[in-house]
Amino acid sequence: MLFSSEQVSNGHPDKICDQISDAIVTDILSHDKRARIAAECCIKDYSICILGEISTDYEPNYHSIIAEVLRRIGLPDAEKYELNLLISRQSPDIARGVDVDGAGDQGMMFGYATNETKELLPIPYVLSTRALLKLRDQNLAEGFARLLPDAKAQVSYDYKAGRIDTFLLSSQHRESTSLEEVREIVSGIMKESAEEMNLNTDFRILVNPTGRFVLGSSFADSGLTGRKIIADTYGGAAHHGGGAFSGKDPSKVDRSAAYMARKIARDIVLSGRAERCEVQLAYAIGVAEPVSVYLDCFGSAHENVGNIWSDVVQNYELTPKAIIERLQLREVDYNLVSSYGHFGKPELPWEQ
Repeated sequence: MLFSSEQVSNGHPDKICDQISDAIVTDILSHDKRARIAAECCIKDYSICILGEISTDYEPNYHSIIAEVLRRIGLPDAEKYELNLLISRQSPDIARGVDVDGAGDQGMMFGYATNETKELLPIPYVLSTRALLKLRDQNLAEGFARLLPDAKAQVSYDYKAGRIDTFLLSSQHRESTSLEEVREIVSGIMKESAEEMNLNTDFRILVNPTGRFVLGSSFADSGLTGRKIIADTYGGAAHHGGGAFSGKDPSKVDRSAAYMARKIARDIVLSGRAERCEVQLAYAIGVAEPVSVYLDCFGSAHENVGNIWSDVVQNYELTPKAIIERLQLREVDYNLVSSYGHFGKPELPWEQ
C-alpha cells in the first residue's frame, strides 16, 4: 500500500508569500500584541501585493520586511521588487465578536499525530521535509553556486512493506549546472535522509523528471499565501480544516485552534493512549467555546476512545483566549513555521 506526501522549499512562490505574510504578523505582534492581522501576499515576477485587513496603530516597514525574507531565502535583486498595498482595517462586524474573546471566524480545524516518527508525523512527509532542509542548507553553504531556492520533494512510502518505494525531488538549478550534477547532489541528499531514519536506500529515484528546471520561483509561476496547506501540516495523511495558517494573528482559530488540536493529538500519542490520533475542533464566529470536539484514533487506541474524548473535554480549555495564553501565541516567531511545516519543530510551544 503506497502513500505519498509532498513538501516544498522556501523558494517556492507560494512559500515566498507565506513567509512574507508571517513575517508581517511577527513584526506587528512584536509591537502590538492586540493587533488583528489577516495579511495575504501574492507575487509574480518582481511584483508583490500585500492585501487584507490589519488593525493596529503600529506602521510596519513593509519594504524592509519583504527584503529580509527574500534575502533569507537566497533570492537575488531584493531591491527590484515592486510593492502594492491593499490593506484596510478589520471589519467591525467581526471585531465585535473577537473583542469579547470569541472566535475570529467560524470553521473546523484538525490536529493529528502518529508514532511513526520521533516528530510524531507521517514517514513520507518527514522524509520530504528533511530532504528539502538538507538541500537548503547545502545551497546556503555553497552560496547557491549550483542549485537555486525553488524545489519540491515527494516520497511514496509502502506502509505494508515498511519501505520507501519512490523518492522524487525537483530542484531549480543554474544554467551552467548539468542534469547529471543535479542528480548526483540530490540523490545523495535523498539517501542521507533515508539512512538517518533507518530506512532503505534502494528506492526509485526521480530528479527533475523534465530534464531542466532553470526558470523558477515567481518567474515561472505566481505565488499566493495559503496555497500549500497540506505541505504545512501532515502531507495529506490527515484532514485539514477550511483555512490556511500563515498571515493570521492568533485570534483567528484557523491558526490557533489547529495548533491546539495538534497539541492534543500529540499529547494523546505521547502518553501511549493511542498510536494515531486526529482531533477536530469547530467554532462559531464570536462564540468562545467550540461547538464540537471530535476525536478519532483509527482503531489504534489502547483504551476506550470515549474515555480519551472525555479527558480532552475536561482537561483542555479550548476558548481562543485560553489557547492563545496556554501556547503564548502572541509571542511566537512565526518565521519559524512559514516554511517546511508548522509541526514537528521542538522549539514550538504546541510541540512541547
